[in-house]
Amino acid sequence: MSTQLFVNGTLMRGLKLNANLEGATFLGEYMTAPRYRIYSIGDVHPGMFEVAKGGISVPGELYDVPDDVWARVEAGEPPGLYRGPVELADGRTVPGILFPRELAEGIHRDITEFGGWREYWSARERGA
Repeated sequence: MSTQLFVNGTLMRGLKLNANLEGATFLGEYMTAPRYRIYSIGDVHPGMFEVAKGGISVPGELYDVPDDVWARVEAGEPPGLYRGPVELADGRTVPGILFPRELAEGIHRDITEFGGWREYWSARERGA
């Protein structure tokens, strides 16, 4: 069996953990509905969670992930991240990688203003 999975951080193509998705099928680049905030968790990975107001559309990628690949992805995920429902901009709800709000706010850097993980890293590399 397989399931779709929305990713918005280090699992995306060209990034550190993308190899964990080997065997999954890339379905395309997608945006979430405008109801999420994103934090940099120790500048190691992003943490995204849903909010009632003040959210943005977070860019990411959608994959079809076989169960054996999901087991590898899950084993390689940093602590705190979990699979949960993510609403896409097109109205569909798919499984995605989320982070507990209570472990992000007031502890880690809110990077929502950058628009996404790649955008944050790009700005960081430019010294912004």
